[in-house]
Amino acid sequence: MGQHSGIGVLDKAVAVLEAVAKEPCGLAELCSRTGLPRATAHRLAVGLEVHRLLRRGDDGQWRPGAALTELAGGATDPLLDAALSILPKLRDITGESVQLYRRDGMQRVCVATAEPPSGLRDTVPIGTRLSMTAGSGAKVLAAWADAPSQRAILSEAVFGERTLLEVRRRGWAQSVAEREPGVASVSAPVRDGAGTVVAAVSVSGPVERIGQRPGARWAADLLAAADALRSRL
Repeated sequence: MGQHSGIGVLDKAVAVLEAVAKEPCGLAELCSRTGLPRATAHRLAVGLEVHRLLRRGDDGQWRPGAALTELAGGATDPLLDAALSILPKLRDITGESVQLYRRDGMQRVCVATAEPPSGLRDTVPIGTRLSMTAGSGAKVLAAWADAPSQRAILSEAVFGERTLLEVRRRGWAQSVAEREPGVASVSAPVRDGAGTVVAAVSVSGPVERIGQRPGARWAADLLAAADALRSRL
């Protein structure tokens, strides 16, 4: 590690940031560069990832995160900027929890949320990493994933290829008690200016409130929100 401030955890976190800034790396290389024990390096890297100071690519390696650029006054992430205004509007329309997910290999990461102020809700904190094997957000991201990734996901998923064909046909996905008992959700793809699916926007909440067919209730509003996000990219 470099200079020491006398605040141990801060010095270690900075050492992790400096190590990743040199070149993207996985956990083993991170431990080698920093001299930190494996558990400590992993805990710090995951914590920095939650705060978007680090991010993990499809190869599983950590890289500098978008928050570093934002704190330095540089360019921000246009998708997250758009989410700040669009997700709360979708939350107000539905009265339910709203999330924005990006795929990272065999996981999806919650990168933005909007929560109702009170009542029973499906809270997914920013930075949460969920499996790509269940849930409407996973179906959307899998439906437009590259062929090798799609095959890998389908080998473990509770849904099959026919489900993904249906998702692509109608343009949205729904799930009931797939990711978590008692939770239902509906999701739609968010595309960039080139038409590539870069994220999934989701509405989720208790099955008893959303019902067994959440898509029939919220798909139109969700698709409108996805289009609004795309218009900002």
